[in-house]
Amino acid sequence: MVPGLFVTLEGVDGAGKSSHLEWLADWFRARGRVVRQTREPGGTPLGERLREIVLHQAMHPDTEALVMFAARREHIEQVIRPALAAGEVLISDRFTDASFAYQCGGRGLPEARLEVLENWVLGDLQPDLTLLFDVPTEIAAARLANAREPDRFEREQGEFHARVRAAYLRRAAAHRERIRVIDGSRTLERVRIQLAGILEPFA
Repeated sequence: MVPGLFVTLEGVDGAGKSSHLEWLADWFRARGRVVRQTREPGGTPLGERLREIVLHQAMHPDTEALVMFAARREHIEQVIRPALAAGEVLISDRFTDASFAYQCGGRGLPEARLEVLENWVLGDLQPDLTLLFDVPTEIAAARLANAREPDRFEREQGEFHARVRAAYLRRAAAHRERIRVIDGSRTLERVRIQLAGILEPFA
């Protein structure tokens, strides 16, 4: 059986992840793969309920991190591991890198605290490939200006998003084999040419 493939999409709000999610799924489907799409926080009935809470209800940063990892644990057991065991391509809009970016970079929690949660909740599970869509924070903010009603994270000030972006880039530098940085400020066509080159070895 073809082994499962775990692909995650990351980036600050407004970086353009969602614009490429369906294209990525179609790219793998065109090569005969079964694809499942999911997201974090969310991905399960419980996860979606926790998503609504964490995106719209104020809470302590520690609580925020714990809620994220609680939703993630359910997501792993109910969606991610079964999809990979079935040989599917599992594409997730955000995963654990987002916690290090938002809760550590944005909120200022110590990375060591989240590493304990990561080891507990994920065990040996890591994405096979992470696509980090990177844009300057002012471009991301402009893209969100006329979008839907902003959630609790999107309403944060520019300094918060700058810290999130910096944390993502530090994470990418520390995990070069897994995390590929995509210049999300370019045109869709240019971005997708780069994506196709990155994906080809995983077809």
